[in-house]
Amino acid sequence: MRPKIICHMVSSIDGRLLTDRWTPPAAGIDADLLHGHYDRVAARLDAEGWIVGRKTMEEFADGSPRAVRVPAGNLRETHIASRSGRNVAVAIDPQGRIHYGKDNAGGDHVIAVLGERVPDAYLAELREDGVSYLFAGPDGQDLHRAVDALGDSFGIRRILLEGGGRINGAFLKAGLIDEVSLLVAPAIDGLAGIPSIFEYVGGAEEQPAAGRSLRHVATETLEGGMVWLRYRVEPAPAPA
Repeated sequence: MRPKIICHMVSSIDGRLLTDRWTPPAAGIDADLLHGHYDRVAARLDAEGWIVGRKTMEEFADGSPRAVRVPAGNLRETHIASRSGRNVAVAIDPQGRIHYGKDNAGGDHVIAVLGERVPDAYLAELREDGVSYLFAGPDGQDLHRAVDALGDSFGIRRILLEGGGRINGAFLKAGLIDEVSLLVAPAIDGLAGIPSIFEYVGGAEEQPAAGRSLRHVATETLEGGMVWLRYRVEPAPAPA
């Protein structure tokens, strides 16, 4: 059974994600206080880990490509390394480009989501680093298979999706987002084309959120003027 997936994000009031472009806080409002709301709210969501894309996970990785001994046996099955009771940090990395050098990201145990075409030498490197991994189809794009494995093989029941717009958009299109937790910062970007919360890559005729509706769960104003919005994602009602 797949985990509940909560897309947990923070954006400016125009939905943009690049924090270094935002207008500064008003006089008397502590920027560090605003920044800290994200992790404090995440803790309240009581999840067992988080999911991000390759670029975000590379910020945590310390390794580099290296030659490793490839052990005998089949490496192409879900590999469950030692988690030791930790939360998980899930990296969507279809081509196996991240070199971790350790088994964790910020202290949380790494699970790599890979395409089946990655070489055995890369899988051996992950095992040597203590990283768990699973496969999401030949090209690593089968998100349904990936999240099913997180539930069935790793026992994950609730996880936060904290990706960039493209990862979030892919999960949205796949119908895999159960709730949206959005922190709206008292800030504006204002420029067209800046990355936003959901950015599914597709044709102009596509509607990634088709068939879904949002039901308001809660609104909370946090210290400093940040607003926390929660919505449940549910099937859209049938046309009258």
